[in-house]
Amino acid sequence: MSPARQSGLVARPPDFSAQEFRASLGMFATGVTIVTARTADGTLVGLTANSFNSVSLSPPLVLWSLAHRAGSMAAFRNGQHYAINVLAADQQALAERFAARDIDRWAGVAFSEGGNGAPLLQGAAAVFECFNRSQYTEGDHVIFVGEVERCAHRAEASPLLFHGGRFYTEHPL
Repeated sequence: MSPARQSGLVARPPDFSAQEFRASLGMFATGVTIVTARTADGTLVGLTANSFNSVSLSPPLVLWSLAHRAGSMAAFRNGQHYAINVLAADQQALAERFAARDIDRWAGVAFSEGGNGAPLLQGAAAVFECFNRSQYTEGDHVIFVGEVERCAHRAEASPLLFHGGRFYTEHPL
């Protein structure tokens, strides 16, 4: 707990709408990931997320977050391992597919099985195979911290980017 919270201080109520907050967050350009796992009964789970970030180099830690209401919450909360697949510029359709509801997200998707059993998506720019180290409930999301057991990348891959509610595949310097 922070020193401010320990002393009984609380944040002021927001002076903006949820829509304004979401739009403002959208101005931060991010990469796009698909977080994947295999449940104990063998079911494949995956979802598009742009809430990915590095935490530590030693030990190697990364984080991502998931809404409490997500249908895959139980699979990730209870699972021991997952993979974070950083998407390449040519994988926009895959990002949209894994963000959609009520479809078979895995139909026709090329992947291999990672060392921890999580699906690794073919063509990803980078892959992080993680041990489900810790989880923190904050607001309407759970923050997952993964300890990276294996990682790989394609140095020549261009990233898929997300900004202002849109995907971008070109990134002129």
